[in-house]
Amino acid sequence: MKKTILFFTALSLSTAVLAGQQAQNVNIYTYDSFTSDWGAGPKIKQGFEQKYPLCKVNYMPFESGGTLFNRVRLEGHKTKADIVLGLDNFVLEEAKKSKLFDINHVDLSKLSLPTQWQDNTFLPYDFGTYAFVYDKDKVKNPPKSLKELVEREDLRVIYQDPRTSSVGRGLLVWMNTVYPTEQVAQAWQQLAKHTVTVGKGWSDTYGAFLKGEADVVLSYSTSPLYHQLFENKENYAATQFAEGNVMQVELAARVVEHKNQCADQFMAYLITPEAQKHIVSANVMFPVIQEAVEPHFDALKVQKLQEIFLDTSAATSDALKRWISQWQTTLTK
Repeated sequence: MKKTILFFTALSLSTAVLAGQQAQNVNIYTYDSFTSDWGAGPKIKQGFEQKYPLCKVNYMPFESGGTLFNRVRLEGHKTKADIVLGLDNFVLEEAKKSKLFDINHVDLSKLSLPTQWQDNTFLPYDFGTYAFVYDKDKVKNPPKSLKELVEREDLRVIYQDPRTSSVGRGLLVWMNTVYPTEQVAQAWQQLAKHTVTVGKGWSDTYGAFLKGEADVVLSYSTSPLYHQLFENKENYAATQFAEGNVMQVELAARVVEHKNQCADQFMAYLITPEAQKHIVSANVMFPVIQEAVEPHFDALKVQKLQEIFLDTSAATSDALKRWISQWQTTLTK
């Protein structure tokens, strides 16, 4: 009886302490697929708020990672965001130059990536490699290299705008890494001849592909795994190009001057096994931690870590601007 009384007394005191403290909001700018009903965002919000009852997650979604970053730079230090989730390694240089982001206190020793990650401002939460996805029932002879894809006018292609989409920017980097500088413009022109559309973001372009509007769509090497696991469909596959793969690492960062304990806790939560399982399953990307997360993705990650990745060090912020300008000029001719 005494134990029961003590238990309820302690519970009442704990409730009173929580009631006396005001919940703290964590405003997170991210991309719309992350916050969708099928995305990782809702489950991560639920799990995080259960673990930290005094923290309230508020997402502000944008149509793509490119739009997201442009918005943050436009707002500058007046932004309402505490965390930006949806940057990647190809905007890292620009993000650093903006001086909008602060050091986090997440334990980076938990990370496991193809390359060692040492930056303690921008935190990886998943990674993947770009690939063109196709339906094996319809495309019997998939392209075996990027150059073959560019030259094969029998293949209807959909990809994303590199100005607004991180996936589209991946193709921009890929083209300028594989082709010599003097041949890139011609390659874009060749690709344009059999490009169905260039979409703003991944969601709408992948949806168009699934409706049969194209033979191949720019996506990720992990995309077919989604169809296998969640739709029990084995007909989708990803291209394996002879030139090698381009890796994307998706990043989150705390906004400078926003002293928010809940934001720090959310950053650390992103690389817990619980959050990583939601992220890799919904984003269909690889986990960034050493611990086991999901058997299918863990197994594929082991294979991926053994692959050779293209050297994309030439993709500096200045180079990306030149490449985008060239892409625009070429497509308007």
